[in-house]
Amino acid sequence: MTIDIKNLVRKNILNLKPYSSARDEFKDENGIFLDANENPFGELNRYPDPYQRKIKKKLSELNQIPTENIFLGNGSDEVIDLAFRIFCESKKDKVLTFSPTYGMYEVSANINEVELINLDLNEDFQIDLETLKPYLNDENLKIIFICSPNNPTGNSIQNIKYILDNFDGIVFIDEAYIDFSPEESFRNQIENYPKLIVSQTFSKAWGMASVRVGIAYASQEIIKFYNKVKPPYNISQMNQNTILNTLDNENINQVSENIKIILEEKKSLIENLEKLDLVKKIYPSDANFILIEVDNADNIYQKLIQENVIIRNRNSVIKNCLRITVGSPEENKKLIKSLKSIN
Repeated sequence: MTIDIKNLVRKNILNLKPYSSARDEFKDENGIFLDANENPFGELNRYPDPYQRKIKKKLSELNQIPTENIFLGNGSDEVIDLAFRIFCESKKDKVLTFSPTYGMYEVSANINEVELINLDLNEDFQIDLETLKPYLNDENLKIIFICSPNNPTGNSIQNIKYILDNFDGIVFIDEAYIDFSPEESFRNQIENYPKLIVSQTFSKAWGMASVRVGIAYASQEIIKFYNKVKPPYNISQMNQNTILNTLDNENINQVSENIKIILEEKKSLIENLEKLDLVKKIYPSDANFILIEVDNADNIYQKLIQENVIIRNRNSVIKNCLRITVGSPEENKKLIKSLKSIN
């Protein structure tokens, strides 16, 4: 299937003349810089690389993906929001996602005044293709958002390839939790699907949620539009330095070890939760969290707060369900001990 991405992009974005920063016009790191109205004094007085080239080079080497296919955002939320700005006309176009899922798709749709089609996942938290099929030919449907592994359910989503093969718009796969999953990332499919955007993050497996750096892997054409509409300096030098430090080989090995510990702790946590009478169901998880069903989620949530154990009450989204992030061994033991004390 041949796709012309330009046919999906908003006309004003096609015609947009992007802001040209001083570092766009002169890219070398050496020189006497009198071009950006910066203060000549201090250690953080210079603007950062607006395209984060050193980080992209390391990610390229790590994942065997060209730097031209990588975008870095101020958290994955910027990656999501810019997709709306690039492809969706306010009060005209639509996006589609599946419920329950990550709430920022709906928030970004509302901010950008884009209609959100929200289809319920089935009882196994999977996409019902028969329900989806009538929407695939809607010419105003620009983006389908799929979170896999899904938040808050934890499971990997099936039938994504069917959507890629049968939808002419943008397919945005949010893989924030992919590093905990046995499933292969779709970032390796961007050459085969020019309309595909795969979002990942340094917040979860990499342990840098406070640094606020998200990643998009996509065709070079899509990445060019991301760079065209993003703020000039969207990631600070301090945050870039933190990422670069973590991408050193020694630190990557530590990240891998931490993931292994988290997965071992998840297995142990599930085994302990299965022994508790108050736990009615434990849903399958490919993420670093577990969704459980209980008799009275609100009551258990409040009692855990009294024990200074904070989990996520998802009762308003999935009846009587609680989402538990896998913590350190000590934190998980405290959680189980507190749950055992609840009558």
